[in-house]
Amino acid sequence: MTTKTESGDNAPGLLGRALDSIERIGNKLPDPAMLFLILMFAVWVISALLSGVSFDAIDPRTDSPIVINNLLSATALTEFLTSMVKTFTAFAPLGVVLVAMLGVGIAEQSGFINTALKQMLKVTPAKLLTPAVVVVGIISHTATDAGYVVVIPLAGVIFFTVGRHPLAGIAAAFAGVSGGFCANFIPSGIDPLLQSFTQSAAQIVDPDIQINPLNNWFFAASSCIPITLVIWYLTDKILEPRLNKTHKVERDQVDLPAMEEATPKEMRAFSVASLVMFVAIIGFFSLTIPETSTLRDEHGSLTSFGAPLMQSIVPLIFIFFMLPGVVYGYMTGSFKSSADIVQAMSKSMSGMSHYIVMAFFCAQFVAAFSASNLGALIAVEGAGGLKALNLPAEVTVVGMIILVGFVNLFVGSSSAKWALIGPVLVPMLMQLNISPDLSQAAYRIGDSSSNIITPLMPYFPLVVVYCQRYVKGIGIGTLISMMLPFSLALLSIWSTWLLIYWSIGLPLGLGASYTY
Repeated sequence: MTTKTESGDNAPGLLGRALDSIERIGNKLPDPAMLFLILMFAVWVISALLSGVSFDAIDPRTDSPIVINNLLSATALTEFLTSMVKTFTAFAPLGVVLVAMLGVGIAEQSGFINTALKQMLKVTPAKLLTPAVVVVGIISHTATDAGYVVVIPLAGVIFFTVGRHPLAGIAAAFAGVSGGFCANFIPSGIDPLLQSFTQSAAQIVDPDIQINPLNNWFFAASSCIPITLVIWYLTDKILEPRLNKTHKVERDQVDLPAMEEATPKEMRAFSVASLVMFVAIIGFFSLTIPETSTLRDEHGSLTSFGAPLMQSIVPLIFIFFMLPGVVYGYMTGSFKSSADIVQAMSKSMSGMSHYIVMAFFCAQFVAAFSASNLGALIAVEGAGGLKALNLPAEVTVVGMIILVGFVNLFVGSSSAKWALIGPVLVPMLMQLNISPDLSQAAYRIGDSSSNIITPLMPYFPLVVVYCQRYVKGIGIGTLISMMLPFSLALLSIWSTWLLIYWSIGLPLGLGASYTY
């Protein structure tokens, strides 16, 4: 017996039927906003039931047994009510998205981005469009979360413009930005952040050990090649053909500018606006050159998470999109007064209304889950279970990757997960003669490859909103069904890549080793 897609064609085999089932079941879930509300209530109830249970698992952050906090107690409910507004306004992805989109909105509504895409498509061969999107997504990690608010939505626009399915572009970019989070040609702030947790965990066994912040850099850089190839193949050969059958885009209903040939007036405006943006970028980054620059952290670093430069990425996105957008708008006549600029920003915010509602409930759930300590219990018990299995070294490393992927479904923050399970797994693997550098590489694989299938990842609902711009009715189930093959493929190819590295002894990074 065969199943049918929405267009009436036979589903493409077992994989297609499985993905159709995931999508169908997932889309029967409530709206993401309501799903977060339901999950928050579930956390409340579970925390109340487990609050009286004593656990042997030790929280490495406090060196004391993990205690589940009862969120239904009078004190906890009072804290919930008094902090609700602060929890929402302090939800990090909300500010990142809205501030960046104000600048992007000006550039988009003026027509600057439209003309930029026309010029980009002139020099990018059609066959290389997918890998180009993926590589840009991977590199975007250097600018923290910029890829989520710039690269992913623009990928949808690019694919739509050339007549390809925009959801395929969004999926490819999402896989590069979030699924390829561990891979990057350029060192980023995540490297020293994870290294600090790895070193403290390793010092439990060896107090004198020192870990290089770039101990995974060579592996991360080389990983870009297989990651790009696998995402390219899955996008062009599996996902896009399926989307063309099951999720037709009503092109005349999509609110995007027409992509006719740019006029001479538009080209002059684009040249001037691009020059303004280029000069602004060069001028700003010249301020980072002096060793005494206020954009450096106290140790002189520009790329640490605490460096003012990294803290300024989102405002810089706003400025570097706003400036050329304003110049282009006035030169082409799309902006005639400051009121038109404000209207452009207002229009970009109107498209974020659904995300703002989801962000409110998501923020409350994330705060409740963190306060309950359930995530810490899941992470530490999972690490303890892996340790108890006492498997061979290679199998243990692969098991660690799978464990991290599972824990990632509950604890989204990369550093928070490593702070919880690193102090258990790093010393355990050191006893098996596996270095902390290798353990950290395995952790980053499991974390990255599963990012794109967990609805609890703060930017996941935002990607759903991007998809709804082209196909109404898209839900969590659709996005999970789109991204699941990417997640499984990334998990497999990355694990294999690490084992190959290990077997032939290629250097993981600066000062790194495989054995302890």
